[in-house]
Amino acid sequence: MSPATTVGIGLLGGVGAVLRVVLGAAVDARARGDFPWGTLAVNVSGAFALGVLAGAGLHGDARTLAATGLLGAFTTFSTWVADSRRLGRRAGAFNLGASLALGLLAVWLGRELGLALA
Repeated sequence: MSPATTVGIGLLGGVGAVLRVVLGAAVDARARGDFPWGTLAVNVSGAFALGVLAGAGLHGDARTLAATGLLGAFTTFSTWVADSRRLGRRAGAFNLGASLALGLLAVWLGRELGLALA
């Protein structure tokens, strides 16, 4: 990997992290209750975007920058698991299952869109 790609991953990672906080906070501010709707929105939208990139056939440094840098920092596995633990057994299990199912559906839909656009 070139030094420029490495720097690009870092810069886009910063952008992805800021976008994650902004989107997550915006969704949570409008949601009711203790369910982590912001984390769900971030992870499902990130999965969709990754599916679009895969379907469109993005390769090389562009794929690394977008998928690893931007979307890798945008989506958040650790917050998803921490939120699920905080929710307790029943709601946490629902959060884990719903997020996984919706994420897989989003990747598939995004990939189909990417294939159609390519």
